[in-house]
Order: sequence, then structure tokens, then C-alpha cells
Amino acid sequence: MKNKLIAFVLFLLLSNAASANATLPNIFSDNMVLQRNSEVTIWGWANPQEEVVITPSWNNETYKIKASNQAKWEIVIPTPKEGGPYTIAIKGYNEIVLRNILIGEVWICSGQSNMEMNASWGIENGDEEVKNATNPNIRLFLVPKLTATTPQNNLSGTWTECTPETMKYFSAVGYFFGKRLQEELKNVPIGLISSNWGGTPAEIWMPEEVIQNDAILLEAAKTRKEESYGPNQPARAFNAMIYPLTKFKIAGTLWYQGESNVGSTVYDKTLSALITSWRKLWGYDFPFYFVQIAPYKYGEDHFGGAIIRDAQRKVLQEVPNTGMVLTSDISAVEEIHPKDKKSVGTRLANLALANTYKTNTALVNGPLYKGITINKNKVTVVFDYAEGLYFKDKKADLFEVAGVDNVFYKATAVIQKKTLLLQSDKVKMPVKVRYAWKNTDQSTLFNKANLPASSFISE
Repeated sequence: MKNKLIAFVLFLLLSNAASANATLPNIFSDNMVLQRNSEVTIWGWANPQEEVVITPSWNNETYKIKASNQAKWEIVIPTPKEGGPYTIAIKGYNEIVLRNILIGEVWICSGQSNMEMNASWGIENGDEEVKNATNPNIRLFLVPKLTATTPQNNLSGTWTECTPETMKYFSAVGYFFGKRLQEELKNVPIGLISSNWGGTPAEIWMPEEVIQNDAILLEAAKTRKEESYGPNQPARAFNAMIYPLTKFKIAGTLWYQGESNVGSTVYDKTLSALITSWRKLWGYDFPFYFVQIAPYKYGEDHFGGAIIRDAQRKVLQEVPNTGMVLTSDISAVEEIHPKDKKSVGTRLANLALANTYKTNTALVNGPLYKGITINKNKVTVVFDYAEGLYFKDKKADLFEVAGVDNVFYKATAVIQKKTLLLQSDKVKMPVKVRYAWKNTDQSTLFNKANLPASSFISE
């Protein structure tokens, strides 16, 4: 009996000791990257009123905070310019030491299967890329697929160095983005957080109240069908796979999603709301660069894919500090998962290098529809990023014009410096233009950077 009593007392003491320990969310681990030249939030849990002391080795300063009556603590500390490896000591009743920490640039890579797709799925030149993936200055954090009905305060996962073994199962687009960034920014470490789920609509990646408080978004969300391979209810992935990251300082976000929203007529509003809601939670308007979905045979519907591509184009005009890369020239229409992920990641990186880091002065956008002017039966189409316009293989057959009856006919298209002149014998008084407006249409109009023009319809 005495032994049992001693064991019970020991159990109580150990239980109390365990509950008193300061703990951290999993996003803080060995091998992590923290955003450089910044003020970063570090947070965790401890006993109410327990003092927590944080000491980073880059300045050896001590930062003290007391846990609240909710057993939470949170503190903002400054980070230096790029470098490392460093340690961070977190001391309460216990001590945690995080090791091999780098200071650099942190990006979130999110979306559905084309962002999730990794080298193990079979990407172009995958074996060679995996073999050469050892790069201790790139760090990877892979978020597992999880759902929750309410926002969570932690998620599973741990930071790892980029090796052939870790890169093979990490977002290929994310990896190639980070690799290009790392090459161009020289000695700046790159941290990549991959949070993706194949086959999922945008609605599951945003806060539920954003959808509930908007009649148009709510109506669109109701049309999402239940699927065996993932959730369709608003916010389910956001709550578990994005919300726990919203205090973690990032440089920006990469997004590759839209295939599962084909059929929606309000995707521009949906994606805009998603971007705005994320930025609100992070507390700043970080860059948001996204990939336009590739041409693909979407069943009997001839225009659903084109409508999503055009919606993505509109987001560029509606939401500041965004960028879009096209993939119509680097994808086969019979593949919903195009294998050339290196070009996609590189194009995203080129956008970031030009717009965020200001180190790239090259043309990084394809021709982008700006507007039309009409003179009798001729239509002049004006583009941004229109230097050196040309038709690939001299194919100029993807432009159509329509009159007030809204019936579209193919138009001849002639390049005139930075504009196009369109005309159709069947439309005497054109009022509208569209381009590459079938699901499978691959753009043939390029600029001098050999980047394709986006699908569009004039409004």
C-alpha cells in the first residue's frame, strides 16, 4: 500500500511538472527559418504568470514575458539580416533550445494538387532534380492534411533541411521557387511552408465568417459537392492548416488552385476574399503570387476553365500586390497535373525577384489585356507588357468578336506594335472581344520575354 502511495505522489509531482513546462507550437523547431530584418512574434504556452525568458544567439539579448491567465504567452523580437545558424533559448520552469536556425525569407506555398505535387508523383526531370536537391540553406515545413470546425492554435510538422529525401515529398513548385530565389539572392536562406490539399475548392481555405457574411460567396459555397478525397465545407482546411500559422512572420504567399472551382462564376470574388482575409489575419499586405490554371479538357463544358482563368486575371486588377504566372505554354491539355513544375516555380520566383526584391529588371509578365477601342467594324486591343508581340507558329486564330447579339465569331488578328487589330466579316458592329476562350485553348500570343497572353473577355 505504501509503495502505491509513493507511486501516486510521484505521478502527481511529475504531472504538475509536465503541466508547468513552457511549450511551443510546432512551427518553432530546430532547422527553422525566421524572416530577416523584421519583428517576429514568438509564442507558446506556460503556467499562468510563469515568466518566460527568450534569448536568441544573434544578439544574446534577453526578452521576458509572463504567461497570461489563459496560460499563453507571446512576444515580439527583432531579427537581424540574413545569416545563421543560430540558437534560441526559451526558459520557463524548463528550458527549450532551438538549434540550427537560419534568418532569411519565409514563404507559404498553398493550394490544391498542382501545388501539392512533388517529385515522387513524376515531374519532368524529377530523378535528376531529386539527386541534386541537397541545400542546407533551404528549409522545408510540410503541413499534413488536417481539418477542423474551429480555428486551431497548433498543427503537426517540423522544419527540415532540404535534402533529396525531404525535397522528394515537398511541393515541387515551392522547391523550384525557393531554389531560384536562393540562387538570385545569393546567401539568403529560404524557408518554405507547404500547406496543400489536392482536389479542394478555395472555400475551404478561408475563414468561415467571410463566406457566411457574403451572400454571393455563401451561394457559391453551397454548390460545392462532397468528395471522397477531401472536404468541401467552408474553412475546414483553413482552420487546421493555415490559421495556426497566421502569427508566423512571412515574406509572402504562393497559391496554385482553381481547378476545383471550375463551374464557379464568382471565382474572382472568392479568391479576392481569400487574399484579403489572410492579409487581415497576418496584419499586413504581403505579396500574393498565384498560378493561372492550365488549359484542360473539363468534360462537356467548353468555357468553365476559361472563366476561371479570366477570373484569376481580374484579381490582378482588383487586389494590390498580387502577381500571376501563366502555364498554357508549358502544359499538355490532357494532363490536369502538368509535369513541368520547374518552369512554374521559376516564373513565380521571377515575379518575386522583380516585384518584392527588386533584383530582377527583366520582363516577368505575359501580355495582359488592358482594353479595347472600336472603329466601325475594327477593334483595337491594347495590352500591358506588350513589348515584342508575336504569334507562336504564326497562329492567330484564338481571337473572337461579337456584336450586340453576343454571338462570337473568329476574327483575323494583326499585330500593330503593342496592339492588335481585329476584324470579322460576320460582325459588322463589334462590341465585345474574347481570347483563348475554350477550356483547352493554349495561348499563341507572346511577348519578347516568350511569355504567353492570358485568356480574357472584354466587359
